[in-house]
Amino acid sequence: MSFAIYDYRQDIRNILVTPQIRSRFLRMEPGQVAQRHSHDLGQEIFLILQGEAEFEIDGDREIVRPGQLCVALTDQMHQVRVVGDEPMIMYLSVTPHIQPTHTFWSEDGSKMPPRFTPDSAYDIEPNPDASTTEHLDRYLADVDTAAAAMKDFAAAQQTQATKLREALESGNDEEARDARAAMWQTMYPLFQSVYSMVDPWNDLAASLQPETS
Repeated sequence: MSFAIYDYRQDIRNILVTPQIRSRFLRMEPGQVAQRHSHDLGQEIFLILQGEAEFEIDGDREIVRPGQLCVALTDQMHQVRVVGDEPMIMYLSVTPHIQPTHTFWSEDGSKMPPRFTPDSAYDIEPNPDASTTEHLDRYLADVDTAAAAMKDFAAAQQTQATKLREALESGNDEEARDARAAMWQTMYPLFQSVYSMVDPWNDLAASLQPETS
């Protein structure tokens, strides 16, 4: 087999965890309710595979059934409650996956302090040989790389945008397309450098002892 195949009836866990996305199968029992929360950065997609669940998203409630999907956008408060007599299994994905991944709120509507989560919560094996200081050094090195990439990106985009503007004003479609392609060629490595910074940040955030509450 050249690639892994996952089955929601047995692979109840995180399947893929990268800075760009976290995806998993999740099982909840009848009557179980997840804690209400939002995501500062993440967009979350829920696809019901078995059972039924009531979703509350941004104050609205709907029952979602097998084969149906709903979405909680960034900053939208959401909560899931299993309805019916059978367990509910769903596929969910959150993009991006950057610690702290969940934002919780007090009863008076104020944002609570961030909660950083250990790697075990995402079915990731932590590296026992790397210290928090080493994670910090790796993160700062990638910050410097991203900062340099941003400086180069800004200069290149200005030059390429000028060429695009001139092509548009002269009605030269071929040169406009070339300028657009050139802008993407400098944008792409910028996003690569930003995402490369997230892995060491997540490692750093998870390496400290979790908050006690």
